[in-house]
Amino acid sequence: MTTAETSENGQEAASGRQAKIVALVVAVSFFMQILDGTIVTTSLPQMAASFGVQPVSMSIGITVYMLTMAAFIPLSGWLGDRFGARRIFLMSIAVFTGASLFCGLSGSLAEFVLWRAVQGAGSALMTPVGRIIVLKNARKSELVQAIALITWPALTAPVIGPVLGGFITTYASWHWNFLINIPIGILGIALVLRFVPEQRETNPGRLDLMGFVLSAAGLTFLLAALELSVKWEGGLLLVISMLAAGIVLSVMATRHFFAVDNPLLDLSAFRIQTFSMSTLSAGTACRMAINATPFLLPLLFQLGFGLSSIAAGSYLLVYFLGNFSMKAVTTPLLRFFGFRTVLGVNGLIAALSIAACGFLSPETPPFFIHALLFLAGLSRSMEFTALNTLAFADIGPAQRSSASTLSSMLQQVSMLLGVAVAAAVLNIGSALRGADNPVLADFRWAFVVVGAIGVVSSLRFLQLPAEAGAEVSGHRKFQKN
Repeated sequence: MTTAETSENGQEAASGRQAKIVALVVAVSFFMQILDGTIVTTSLPQMAASFGVQPVSMSIGITVYMLTMAAFIPLSGWLGDRFGARRIFLMSIAVFTGASLFCGLSGSLAEFVLWRAVQGAGSALMTPVGRIIVLKNARKSELVQAIALITWPALTAPVIGPVLGGFITTYASWHWNFLINIPIGILGIALVLRFVPEQRETNPGRLDLMGFVLSAAGLTFLLAALELSVKWEGGLLLVISMLAAGIVLSVMATRHFFAVDNPLLDLSAFRIQTFSMSTLSAGTACRMAINATPFLLPLLFQLGFGLSSIAAGSYLLVYFLGNFSMKAVTTPLLRFFGFRTVLGVNGLIAALSIAACGFLSPETPPFFIHALLFLAGLSRSMEFTALNTLAFADIGPAQRSSASTLSSMLQQVSMLLGVAVAAAVLNIGSALRGADNPVLADFRWAFVVVGAIGVVSSLRFLQLPAEAGAEVSGHRKFQKN
């Protein structure tokens, strides 16, 4: 090997290490953000008692967080380009961490709602800007591992969050569900300052204010409608009205982005098949099925099986173990089979394992339940990582900011859409029986419907070219000699 080749290999190795370090730093912040969104739900009754309000009133804390986040997500890409992604990422962590402190110290519902809104603003910038940082620091050959690292918080936090929240609320107090973010946030800031380089666009252009208002309002109305449908609140007319308003505003925003010279969001990324399929069409349907599962499983074990929250949590930990175990083999599998085969076949396995959960019962042997949950966790992890990586496989440098923002917006919609569909099936089943709570048969239908959505999306991925994303996956069949 020549000196030049040795030097080049050394530079590639150093680049790979830098990309992994940056991705790990971003993942720490993502974990704090997503954990907070799931850990708080278990402590709402205790918080209500502390504030002297009814437990149902506490839902506003979750709603305002979600709506504030929806309003600020469209702005994230432009802010990162204008002021530097590293600086905006640091600001988002600091805002989120500071708001967490004041949420934990809140003495009334009004105070709590105010600081949850601030938390939502910080959260809105964190995910898309963090992903932009990773994309700018990773070569295409390093993208699978980098995306896998920043994907694990989305896979693990929703599973362990309710378990951890229940433990903290039982043995400490609800305040610590927010105060736990303080050391994580401080660690995240220190790591960003130490390891993440600053990168700023030279000419980001002026803020497209009209595009921001239209896109923020459209996303906010869409997510609000889905949130109300999940909670079965507000009545059907209100949900339909808000959904219609969200769709109309989103269409207006789309027309605006195509009409102006310097739009807030560059929609040209949707002309790229790998991006549009993995985020908008099949990707949205696939994420719906995947995101509905962590919502359905705890309810199945507690309402359908009659288990305690601790016993249900032990099953969820097996699901989490499956999510975690797939990480070591994600890159080799994508290299060997390619994105089309992995998304199609693995997606089919994930969808069928979701549907199979609907046929579990209290009489099912625990070993079989554990095996099924482990398989569902494995396939869920693989599908998430493949989707998130393929989305940016063919995205050019000029499209990164808008593509990351669009991806975050669509992921929020798909997450709530999956939960809304699952909740609708459960609520319809309960309503037909004239009961307040779903029974085992209702869960069976919910899992089957969600699984069917996953099957359809998996078959759609098989329409991708065999070489799709080969430069990123390293699919050996299509690598140039």
